[in-house]
Amino acid sequence: VQLQASGGGLVQTGDSLRLSCVVSARTNLNYAMAWFRQAPGGEREFVVTLSSRGSITYANSVKGRFTISRDNAKNTLYLQMNNLKSEDTAVYYCAATRGDGIYYRTDSYLYWGQGTQVTVSS
Repeated sequence: VQLQASGGGLVQTGDSLRLSCVVSARTNLNYAMAWFRQAPGGEREFVVTLSSRGSITYANSVKGRFTISRDNAKNTLYLQMNNLKSEDTAVYYCAATRGDGIYYRTDSYLYWGQGTQVTVSS
């Protein structure tokens, strides 16, 4: 399974961005998908996960501002980010793993995209 993330960029506080993650294989069955992010000097942190059963869990820091979705026909995962803040600045990674659970840890995910940079200026 290969993942390729795109859609990052430089925006201002309050702006919106939509990230995309194209997956090389059908992952709508028995795969959990997620977005993580890593700020400069920081550890990779959980943003949101979409389980194979359709359950969605967001980190508190993005709840109400970010929305995860999936287009199975296009094998693409999305992250709609609204009302962006400077603290959202990070490299964003999409990830996938087999299983029907809800996974928050980076070591739970086997497959990773290359990351896309999101920079929010104030």
